[in-house]
Amino acid sequence: MLRSTFFKAAAVGVAAIFALTACGSGSDASSADTIKVGALAVPAGDMLKHVAKELAPKDGLTLDYKEFSDYNTPNAALSDGDIDANLFQNTTFLETYNKAAGKDLVSVGKVYLPPMALYSNDIATLAELPEGASIAVPNDPTNEGRALLLLASKGLIEVKDNPITLKDITANPKNFKFTEIENASLPQALNDKDAAIVTLAFALPAGLSSDKQLVVEGEDSPFYNVLAVRAEMKDDPRVQKLLAILTSPDMKDYINTEFKGLVIPAS
Repeated sequence: MLRSTFFKAAAVGVAAIFALTACGSGSDASSADTIKVGALAVPAGDMLKHVAKELAPKDGLTLDYKEFSDYNTPNAALSDGDIDANLFQNTTFLETYNKAAGKDLVSVGKVYLPPMALYSNDIATLAELPEGASIAVPNDPTNEGRALLLLASKGLIEVKDNPITLKDITANPKNFKFTEIENASLPQALNDKDAAIVTLAFALPAGLSSDKQLVVEGEDSPFYNVLAVRAEMKDDPRVQKLLAILTSPDMKDYINTEFKGLVIPAS
C-alpha cells in the first residue's frame, strides 16, 4: 500500500514537472513573438494601435504598445530596456539624444513625416503676419532648429547652417519676437501669441487643423520619424517584421485615410 502510494505521488510529481515545462515553453514562444513599442499618443500611438489590432496578428506578431506624453522619456525607456523600440522621433533628435546621454540607439528605417507647421488663431495668411509678430517656438534643440529652418525656407528669417537656438538667427527683417516654449504647451501659446510652430504630435490632440497653418513642411523634409531600437536589436526578426508592417501598402493606406494628408507616410 505504501509502495503504491509512493508511485502515485511520483507520477503526480512528474506530471506536474511536464506541465510546468510546457507552460514555460509556451510563455517563451509567446514572448519571442512579442515586441513592446513606445510612442506618443498621436499620431504614432494611433498607428501602433492599428498595427496591433489589424496587421501584426496576420504576421504572427504581438505588439505591446506603451504610451508616453512627452519627448523626454521614450528614449530613456528604450535605453533602459523597458521597451524594445520607439516611434516618435527623427534621426536628428535621435543623434542629439545619443550624444547627450552617451547611448547608442539606432534607426532601422523611416516610417512617416509629421509635418511641423506655423499655426495662428487670428492670422489667415503668411502675408498678413505683421512686423514684430510674437511667435512661439519649441524649446528643445532639435525641434527649435527645425522650426527656424521652416521660417527660413519662406524667407522670414536667415539662420546659420544647422541652427539649434534663437542665437543662430542671423537676420530677422520683420523683427519677430520669439519665445521658447515646451512642446506640449505650444498649442496653448496661440491664445496670447500671434503664431506658434507646433509639431504634429501636439497639434492634432489640440485640434489644430490645416486651415490654421501659415507654413507647413512638405514631403521633401528630412525630418521623417523613424523606428528606433537599441543597437543590438536592429536585426531582431521582430523589429524587421514590425518595420515591414509599418511601411507596407496597407499601413500607408491607413495613414492617408486616417490623417487625411496631415501625416505623410515614408515612400
